[in-house]
Order: sequence, then C-alpha cells, then structure tokens
Amino acid sequence: MPGHENNRGGEPRGQISARNFKKYGFDLNLFVSLSSGIVIILFCLYAVSNLERAFALSLAVQEFITANLDWVFILSSNFIVLTCLYLAFSKLGRVRIGGAHCEKEFTNFSWYSMLISAGMGIGLMFWAVGEPLSHFHNAPPIFGHPDASFTAMATTFFHWGLHPWGIYALMALALAFFAYNRKMPLSLRSVFYFLFKDKVYGKTGDIIDTFAVLSVLFGLATSLALGVQQINSGLEYLLGIGINVWTQVILIILITLIAVASIVKGLHKGIRFFATLNMRLALIFMLIVFILGPTAYILRLFSNSLGLYFNSLIQYSSYLSVDGEGWQGTWTIPFLAWWIAWSPFVGMFIARISKGRTVRELITGVLIVPSLLSFFWLSVFGGAAINIDRISEGALFSVVEDNLPVALFELISLLNMPFGANLIRVLIYIVATALVINYFITSSDSGSLVVDKISSGGTIGSPAKQRVFWAAIEGLLAATLLLIGGDRVIDVLRTAVTAVGLPLAVILTLMIFSLIKGLNASHEKQMWLKDSLRIKKILKKKHGKAEENA
Repeated sequence: MPGHENNRGGEPRGQISARNFKKYGFDLNLFVSLSSGIVIILFCLYAVSNLERAFALSLAVQEFITANLDWVFILSSNFIVLTCLYLAFSKLGRVRIGGAHCEKEFTNFSWYSMLISAGMGIGLMFWAVGEPLSHFHNAPPIFGHPDASFTAMATTFFHWGLHPWGIYALMALALAFFAYNRKMPLSLRSVFYFLFKDKVYGKTGDIIDTFAVLSVLFGLATSLALGVQQINSGLEYLLGIGINVWTQVILIILITLIAVASIVKGLHKGIRFFATLNMRLALIFMLIVFILGPTAYILRLFSNSLGLYFNSLIQYSSYLSVDGEGWQGTWTIPFLAWWIAWSPFVGMFIARISKGRTVRELITGVLIVPSLLSFFWLSVFGGAAINIDRISEGALFSVVEDNLPVALFELISLLNMPFGANLIRVLIYIVATALVINYFITSSDSGSLVVDKISSGGTIGSPAKQRVFWAAIEGLLAATLLLIGGDRVIDVLRTAVTAVGLPLAVILTLMIFSLIKGLNASHEKQMWLKDSLRIKKILKKKHGKAEENA
C-alpha cells in the first residue's frame, strides 16, 4: 500500500528503486531505460539508412492521425481543462499538497517567478512571429473577426493559453499529489495507483514510464530541432555562415556538449545559472521590441485579441474540421500533441516546487500567470510583425512564409531604429541568438534530469553519467529528425510529436479518474484533521475559562 497523508515511510519508493540495476556505477530501471533507449536508437538507424523513405512514412503517419484520430486530442484536451476547473473550484480545491499542515517551500513571488520561467522556452521564441503572421495572411476557421489581426492573435492565444497550461497543471497536480501526499515516487506510474493498485510497481508501471520517457524525448527533440534552426538563422544574420541541415547538426553536437558540461556541474550550478540568465535576457529582449515596435498598437492588439479569445473560447475549443485534415491538422493538432508530449517534463518541474500549496492555488496559478505572460509575449512580437508586414505590403511574410526559422531575425532587421541602427540591430541579434542557445541548454539539461528521474524509478541523486546519456540521446534524436525533414523539417517534427502524443493523450485521460479518487480520500482525511484540531482548540479554550472561573 502507498503511504498516506503525513506518513514518511519510504516503502513505495523502495519498491520501485529496489528493482533497479545497480552495477558498474548505474542505478536505473532496466526495462524502462533499455526499452526507451533501444526504440530511439532503432528509429534513428532506420531513418538514417533511408531518409527519403523515413520522410514519406512520417507524412503518411501524420495524415492518418490527423484524418482519423484528431478528435482524441481535441476531446482529451478539453476534458483536461474542464477537470482542472472542477478540481480548482470544488471541495477538492481545498486539499493541500503534502498534507493538511504542510507549509509552502517557496514564497508566492518565487513560485510565480519559476512558473514564468517554465512558461518561456524555445517554442515561444520560434513561433512568436511566424504563427501570428501566418494566421494573418491565411485566415483560420476559428475566432473569426472583421479585423484579421485580432483573429490571428486570438488563434495564437488558443494554441499557447489555457489548453497547454491546463495539461501541464493537471500533470503537475497528479505527480505532486502522489509524491507528497501518498509518498510514492515522482514518476508517471504513481498517478495510476488507484486504477492498477500494486501493479504500478511491476511491468504495468514500467510500460507507463516507458511511454512517458519516449514522450519527453520526442517532445524535447522537437523543441531542440526548432531551436537549432533558429540559432542557425541568427548566426547567418550575424556572421553569414549559411543555413543548412549539416550546419544545424554540428550546432546540435556543440550545444549538447555544453549541456553535458552543465549536467556534470550539477543542478544548482548548471540549470539554475542558465535559467536565471534566460529570464533576464528574455525580459530585455521583449522590452526592446516593445519599445522599438508599435507600442500603442501592441497594447490595443493584446487587449482586443484577449477579449475575442475568452469570448469565443468555448465555441472554438470544440471545433473539429469536417475533413479531419487541412488547417487543423497543420496547426491545432500538432500543438496539442506537443503540449501533451511535454507534460511529464513541465509537470514534474512544477510538481517539485508546489509542495504546501492547495489544489486550488496550484491550478489557478499555473493556468493564469504563464498564460497571460505568453499572451503578452506573443502580442509584442506578433503585433510588431503584423504592423511591419502591413506597412511593407507583405514584405515580411514573403520572406518567412517558406522559412519560419528566420522570422524573428527578419523582424529585427525591419524594426525602426531611432539612431545607431546597425549597432543596435547587431546587439539585438546577439541577445536573441544567445537566448535561444540558453533555452536549448536548459531544455536539454532539465529534460535529461526528468528522463533520468523517470527511468530510475524516482531515485534521488542518480549517477551523472545517466543524465549525460539521456542528453546525448536527445541530441541524436533531434539531429535525426532534422536529417529526415531536410527543407521540410517542420512537417517531420509535427509527425514526431503527434505520434508520441496520441497514446499519452489516452493515458492522461485515464489518469484523471485515479487522481480524483485519491483527492477525494485525502480531502476527507484532511478535513477530519482540521476539524479535530479545531475541536481541540475549542475544548482547550473552554477548559482554560473553566479553570479561571474556579
């Protein structure tokens, strides 16, 4: 049986880690590690042996899923968001992570700062210009409005707002609850205890964790592949090194080596340094574009698009295209699959910092703060891009239409500089490129830590060489996806996340029932403890008054 509220017994954690392979300096679950590693390596070997065949197969897989199984992503993501709202505003929202009397490990300011850090990444850097601009020129079938810019931004908000953060919030809550309230390992298998009982400690749990590892690896590899394309674009604008796949593969190798060095230095010296640097660079970068861009227009676009998004969210969140392909298969389905594939990664990070918070605090905090920050970031870069594109009569879109990785840097090249244009532009190029490189490093660093945590049964302080191995696997997978795609790499990346996100979407939906059952049990116990404490205080107070009267 798993430990209960306030029980510090270590039996459940030990049940899983006791099965670990602990020879030659390793401490890992052989089934999860070998299964995941072999699948990735075989995939890479198959792809490299015939890149054209692998590319054709990837397109076939994408077309099949979007034509026949797109409803899985739409319905599951909506169900997850509704579940989050139910948990936050029902009686279960009062359940405290870690037990009835557990105190918060971080102040509200520190916690929200870390949530913001989790919300910023390669994805927002890559898509902040290209996605709004694409929707502005090619009107999507959702969030219709007479002003095309409002439609473009509201649609972009839909892909980066409540749905992705609802998925992250639910995963974070499930991992945190079973780790801190039920005293089980911080691993995906734990959240299925109320469905599979003690089977989560055996092969059933191993299979669940294997899916989680593959999901994180493909989700990370997709982000890293996008990031390295953007790094290549930045270096092209700065140094003129040219844009091609082999340059990007070399960049992956070099930056992965830096990430490995960060891993060897350890969590506090490595990840924390780069994460802090990222936040500072991102704030500087956004403020520069906000000030140099059409500031008043950006604020109006942000406000109007936000209203359109919330006003039409219920209607369009359930939209399913009749043909099952087309626009939705290119945009919404891959995005939802990406968020689902990333959920064990981001969810574990949020879970580790949320001990002592109530279910209501965790869900509302994760849903609201990162979503609003993402909306403003997208409005700054997307609004500046749309405004410049209007003035230049489509010149910006004509450049980035078939080359999304250059979108951000092409925007910078067209910004109006009041003085010292060449120098300021070069400095902004440097800041933007450094920011993407740092996000690459922190994603690889943090991702290898999460994968190692899952593949070692939640072991604390596992050997660094295991994390180095997973960082190398992430780099290998990202390079392989780039080689498969060539000039159409984004199509391959969409396939990768869609394929791994599909089974995880089903797993997350099943997870909800186990989580609610566990929260109900904890709610009863925590309310009983609070009531008992309240009664004791009242009796103690009455007893004291009685003694005074005597």
